[in-house]
Amino acid sequence: MISLLARLLPPQRIPTAIALCAALVLITVNIFEYGFGYLPCHLCLYQRLPWWIALGLSSVAIMLLKRRGVLSLLISIVALFAIFIGAGLAAYHAGVEYQFWAGPSGCTGAQELSSGLAGAIQNIQTGPPAPSCDAAAWTLFGISMAGYNFLFSLFVVTIGGMAIWKGLDRR
Repeated sequence: MISLLARLLPPQRIPTAIALCAALVLITVNIFEYGFGYLPCHLCLYQRLPWWIALGLSSVAIMLLKRRGVLSLLISIVALFAIFIGAGLAAYHAGVEYQFWAGPSGCTGAQELSSGLAGAIQNIQTGPPAPSCDAAAWTLFGISMAGYNFLFSLFVVTIGGMAIWKGLDRR
């Protein structure tokens, strides 16, 4: 199935496909955050950065597609590499959530709220403490959002890489 999808994706559509996938991921996480109230932890926020980079790079690749096809393809490869890095971040975060290894020290959710009026005012000014990175806020079929990010990132990189490879074979 993956090979079939890669064959159906011509090289000139790769930047658009990357941009659509990045936009889909970013819209989804914002719906979870602002629509359903799932606050992201620090690692969740780091996982968004590769998708933003991929969205920006693929937008540039789309603009260059007609005039500079080879440069557009190279930029798309860099965008796919950013998504691949994001897959690594997602795998790390999923491992922290499933207690395979320890997460960053500032991301354990062990912050305590200060007592007293001064502490309450400080907590109001700084906002609520960030959610813990080592507890999945949402799961479906036992897979957390970080796990789905990992799987989707690998899927996008695999399809995009195979489509680029097939496109280079045709030249």
